[in-house]
Amino acid sequence: MKTVIQIVLTIAILALGYFCVESINKPIRFQKEQAKRQKAVVEKLEQIRDVQIAYKSVFDKYTGNFNTLINFVKHDSLPLVRKEGSLTDSMLEAGITEIKALAMGIISRDTIRISVKDSLYKASYPVDSLPFIPFVEGDEKFQMAAGIVTTGSGIKVQVFEAKVHNNNYLKGLEKQEIINLSDKTQKLERYPGLKVGSLEEANNNAGNWE
Repeated sequence: MKTVIQIVLTIAILALGYFCVESINKPIRFQKEQAKRQKAVVEKLEQIRDVQIAYKSVFDKYTGNFNTLINFVKHDSLPLVRKEGSLTDSMLEAGITEIKALAMGIISRDTIRISVKDSLYKASYPVDSLPFIPFVEGDEKFQMAAGIVTTGSGIKVQVFEAKVHNNNYLKGLEKQEIINLSDKTQKLERYPGLKVGSLEEANNNAGNWE
């Protein structure tokens, strides 16, 4: 009987030790994986922002449609001013402006077109992957929308927003840790996930991680 009790106590001690160690390691593992996924998601949101800014430079508005963005990257182009020559200090002191210098042939300025993809990405970049959330199996996409907000001074501003909730980009990780993370950000009245841009205010396309 005494031996049985000793065995039971030994098992109980080992189990308690395991759960104590696990209670420490579990949050550490979550934080490590969360940081890795966040880095990849932030990179993708920054890429989406770059395309949106380029798109607006051509069409004077943002788009809430990923197919439109992908088609823009694949088939459209951006204007690029090629500059040859520059004004020297002596020219500026002599009152020679850039317009005069162009007319005199001292400098030249030519506008050429360069493909959006060549301008923004390496040739090997998989443009079709732009909408999809990293590390998530299946075809889950970022939420994206575009619109117009009116500033306090009455100016209408084009805006867009792309975002992903913690529940989505952290899918498969410890559920309670995800809940704790979301609760923490919501108490600070922040979006419980990663987001770039805003449909509620003109925030210069900032990311909520910046």
